[in-house]
Order: sequence, then structure tokens, then C-alpha cells
Amino acid sequence: MAIVTGKSYNDYHDLFIHTYHTGMPKRKHRRSASPATVKRKKGFPNRSVLIGVAAMLALIAAGYYFFDGERKANLRTPSAEPAPTMETPAELLKTTLKRAYAVDRLFHQVINPEWEGASGAIGDAHLYAATKDERLLRFYTETFPLLEMNNGTWVDDRVWVCLAEMYWWNATGRTRSEWVHDAKRRYLEARKEGRFSSSEGYWSWYNYPPSAKIEGENIFTNTNMNQMATVACWLYEATKEERFLKDALLVWEGNAAAPGVERQFYRGNGVWRGKDGEAAFGKQFPWDGAGMCTIGAALYRATGKQKYRDITVATARRIMDPATGWVDPTDFYQLQMDGNGAFVWFVLDAYQIAPSELSDIPGKVQKMLEHVWSNNHGKAMLTLHRAADDGIRNGWNPNGGEDGYKVNEIGTVHPQAQAVLAFGVFASVLASVLANAGP
Repeated sequence: MAIVTGKSYNDYHDLFIHTYHTGMPKRKHRRSASPATVKRKKGFPNRSVLIGVAAMLALIAAGYYFFDGERKANLRTPSAEPAPTMETPAELLKTTLKRAYAVDRLFHQVINPEWEGASGAIGDAHLYAATKDERLLRFYTETFPLLEMNNGTWVDDRVWVCLAEMYWWNATGRTRSEWVHDAKRRYLEARKEGRFSSSEGYWSWYNYPPSAKIEGENIFTNTNMNQMATVACWLYEATKEERFLKDALLVWEGNAAAPGVERQFYRGNGVWRGKDGEAAFGKQFPWDGAGMCTIGAALYRATGKQKYRDITVATARRIMDPATGWVDPTDFYQLQMDGNGAFVWFVLDAYQIAPSELSDIPGKVQKMLEHVWSNNHGKAMLTLHRAADDGIRNGWNPNGGEDGYKVNEIGTVHPQAQAVLAFGVFASVLASVLANAGP
């Protein structure tokens, strides 16, 4: 049942693109979140999905034994197994989809109408793009409507809601204008509040308006806040209103009065440097700059300007190179941070605008996801994947010690949303490549 471990996606990249074809349709920190206010319906996923997941878990559990301490309760480790055979691309997609649905089941039980729930909804939009599963669409239109998500207090909170709406708009054929209108409303409200400014000498989005007096809170920006530039690019694509593209370019390029983030923070060769601090409360580049991949990719799609593509490629290449010290040299998980789903999403966004230059990225993501699913191949010192309910830990370093937001939590809304994001985006990328590979 193991996914490829000795070999990975890039070992058969040409085969993936040219040989296999499936019937998949083509595609042409914070604060405690309030409990969900929307009544949920039962019945997701359906019985066949549950049976499939249960069967898979039963097979995995058959070769597992208990460790002492925390692992004795939660962590099962596979016994010695023969060398796995290499999965075909279609089999890899099937495995990824099973795991995505497995983590999704718990996420739909713990989801809240805040930024955390919205980040998982982005993963579900990608899962829908891969499967066209109408149950997912009904969940976000009827059971847990995106339109009823809360803005939260930070601008970052509403960024995730806006992105969830825009990714769902894209995944559903760009026909659901209500999501575009709502994202536009949230965006313009944040801008009117003064959260977009150059108060620190460069253009960016701030968690609060720089003039606000918030007791016990710092007013600052970081990569999360700059993702509002990604929202602006999506709104430009959807509405063709130039003001949104101008805002996104102002974040990146600045103007005569103040620089943008490139001049302020980019050091060349994929290196972004800003203020240090706690990842959720002040560090300007909490994923070592990986968030700039999504912004750069969005600007490249919106403008076609080669510079954005080049910087995006350099950033992803540097971060995913173990020599940089950010990822593990074998399994490529982040050594220092939480927010793993966002990290996967960011680097795969880079891959999608430059698949030739970054052909190793999907294989590295595959190993990262196998690492967490297998509890570091049975060697993790703490639980990464809880087999009983497919709860996922917020930090993926098998020895712990990460910086971030509630890194030790398992199966609560934030880590489970991040897991849905990671597996959903990866499934979408695999399905897209297969669907466009031809017979």
C-alpha cells in the first residue's frame, strides 16, 4: 500500500506526461477561532469513500506496532516491508485522492467560519477541480456557504476567505459571480480601512490599519498579508478592472514615493530577507519567502512579465534545495515551520508556471506527504498522522521544535485545514497533468 518511496514523481516525469491518461475532466497568527455558526449536514463523504479509506487503513494497520509514550496511544509504525513497486502516475493520483478525502472527513467535522476554515476550503476547491465531486460544491454553497465566512480581525483573515472564493470560482468554470462579488467587497472594505499603505516605507498590506490603536497587538506585515496582492490578481482576472492589478503591482514594484517588496526585501537568487520574530507574530517571511511564489505566479499570469516568473522559479528552487537548510534532505518537509499546506500550495504554484525548470518539485512534495502519512516511515518521535481518524499534526518535523501557530495540535481546524490544502493542491496538480497528457 505504500506510495513510491525509492522513486518519486520526477523519476518518471516524461512517462507521466506522455503515456498515461485518465477520465479526469480537463481544466481549460494568531487567535482562537470562534466555533462554526453554520449548521452542518451529515453524509460526507459517502459510504463508498469511507469503506475505501477503512480498507486502506486496515491494510496499513496490519503491519504496525505500538511505540511507548505518546506513540503507544497514537503512532503506529509499519514493520519491515519488501521494497515497494513504483506506482504509475494514475495510481499515485488515486492514492493521493484517497488520502485527501480521508483528511477531509475530519476537517468537515471541525471546520469553522474563520480564516482557518477558509484555508481548508482552498484545498477543497483544488480537490473539486480534480474530481468534480458535487458533494464538495454543495458543502460550500449549502452546508457551509463561503459567503457566510467571517472577515476576522486581521486583514490576513479575510485574505484566506477571498482566496477560497476565487479558487472556487475558478474551479467551477468561472461562472459563479457571487463569489467574485463577495471577494471584491471584502477586498475593497479592507482597502478603505487603510490596511494597504506604505507606513513603514514600502507598500504592503497590514494586519490592522497603521493608525489603529490595538491594545496588546503589534501592527505589522508579513508574507501572509502580502497574499492580498494575489487576491488582487484574481480580481483583475475576474473583473478586468485595472485598479486591482495596479494594487498588486504597487505591492511588488512600489512607486516613486516608496518601494515595493522586491526592492525592499529581495536579495537575488531566490533569497527574501525581512524582520525575524515569531512566525505568526512578526516574522516577515515565515516560510523563508515561499509565499512570494504564489504572488509572483499570480503576477506572471496577470502580466506575462518574465521577471515575475524568473524570481518565482529562483525562490522555489532555492527553498526546496536541502542545501539551503529549510527542508529535510530526504523527505523535504519543513524543518522549522507550521503551515505545511500553504507551503505545498506555494511551491506547486511555482511549478505550474514553470514545469520544465521545476520538474523536481512534485516528486519532492510526494515525498513530503508520504513522510507525514507514514509518520516518517515509522520513525517519528511524535505523531504526525493519527491513524484512528486521519488527524494530521500542525508541524511536520518528526522531532518537533518548529516555530509557528499551535504546531503540536493534531486534527483541530488549523492543522486539518492545512492537510486538506496540501493533499488537495497536490491532487489537482497530478490530475491536471494526467488530463492534459493525451491518450
